[in-house]
Amino acid sequence: MRAKLPVKDGYVDRDGVKISYEVYGEGHPTIMFLPPWSIVHSRVYKAQIPYFSERFRCIAFDGRGNGRSDRPTDADAYTLDNYVADALAVMDAADAGRTILIGLSSGGALACILAAHYPDRVGAAVLVASSASIGASYPYMTPQHFMTQQAQFDGWNKYNREYWLTNYPDFVEHFVGQIFTEPHSTRQVEEAVSWANDTTGAVLVKTVEARLVPPGIDMSEAMYRKIECPVLMMHGDNDQIQPHDRAQSVAALIGAEFVTLPGGGHNPLARFPGKCNTLIDNFLDRTLGIGAPRWRPIRSAAPKRALYVSSPIGLGHARRDLAIARELRALKPGLQIDWLAQDPVTRLLEAEGERIHPLSARLASESRHIESEAGEHELHAFQAIRRMDEVLILNFMIFQNAVEQGGYDLVIGDEAWDIDHYWHEHPELKKAPPRCLAWVVTISSCLAEPLQPPADVSLFG
Repeated sequence: MRAKLPVKDGYVDRDGVKISYEVYGEGHPTIMFLPPWSIVHSRVYKAQIPYFSERFRCIAFDGRGNGRSDRPTDADAYTLDNYVADALAVMDAADAGRTILIGLSSGGALACILAAHYPDRVGAAVLVASSASIGASYPYMTPQHFMTQQAQFDGWNKYNREYWLTNYPDFVEHFVGQIFTEPHSTRQVEEAVSWANDTTGAVLVKTVEARLVPPGIDMSEAMYRKIECPVLMMHGDNDQIQPHDRAQSVAALIGAEFVTLPGGGHNPLARFPGKCNTLIDNFLDRTLGIGAPRWRPIRSAAPKRALYVSSPIGLGHARRDLAIARELRALKPGLQIDWLAQDPVTRLLEAEGERIHPLSARLASESRHIESEAGEHELHAFQAIRRMDEVLILNFMIFQNAVEQGGYDLVIGDEAWDIDHYWHEHPELKKAPPRCLAWVVTISSCLAEPLQPPADVSLFG
């Protein structure tokens, strides 16, 4: 199940080639997600668009060659000039105005072109694992290597024209495996392989052949120096597709903020979405003053406050959580509890007079996803949760916003899988506001005995 659906979709037609685009949210300003190489389509941004479209208007489009966009058979249709013109045409069709650009891989290079040559249309840019027109690429990623006849197709020799035309699925398996060099990336690999197989080897051959056509616009070092808008660059130091040191050189020319993601591969937006979304939030806050809501200090004399995240999968969780909340209030009279929860849990809580955190309205439905995964009498729970990743990253980011703006003394999560996962991967996100001690308690459905705090520990100091 998708975490959010577009409020509008459409096509632009450029010289008979239809480009599909979607618009999410109705906030201001507009963020445009630029397409990377046509081996994937706009779903590659699924961990970003649902979250950022809660506050901004977000536009995404499928690059020609994949998704719902056309797949021309002529290499000239895939020149860089055409990708630039497609982006501008979508901006016009969607009435984007001055936009914030987010570009992954070759989408980062496209963002640089737009920021340098069309500065009145770009307010800021975020480049992730960006390709570049300067500096050396990996030798196996060059058009020359691609066109060279190979004696055998092992490893990076699969990056080859002949092989794509005869054994494209095997190339996809190799290439996607090199995108996600991080451990525990099976879900990301699975999806990227699926998106890659939405196109064909013959189409991708044309996209590489088109790189031999000189662009009609300046792509020299001087172009990068012309960029004046704020720029954030994120790049993994284990990126096997675009070299980390070349990205650093580009950042120096632009004067961009540069963040190295230790151990990161070529798509950190998918593999480390909690970290990347937070970096983007902080960048927008620092440079444009439009970051995520921030915590505002509360007086020390204020009542103690707790944030309670209650699982929506079965009302048994909610009844148990209500019992725990009552015991906590008995231990600490006056304790204020805000519930971050979803329907149908919110209906039960409201009937009991509990206070629902306003950000609850932004949560994507986990119970609806589980229902969509369930058959007549079966549910493959592990795979259902794996496929709930788009919902979970949105809900985790909303939870992060609630924690950072709330100044809570205690945070409780009942089967909060998303919090457990993303805080485990990025413990630096597990933080309390200044002068506020935050305790985090996670509750499992397998508890057989009532919760009892250790005798020597006071939850509220």
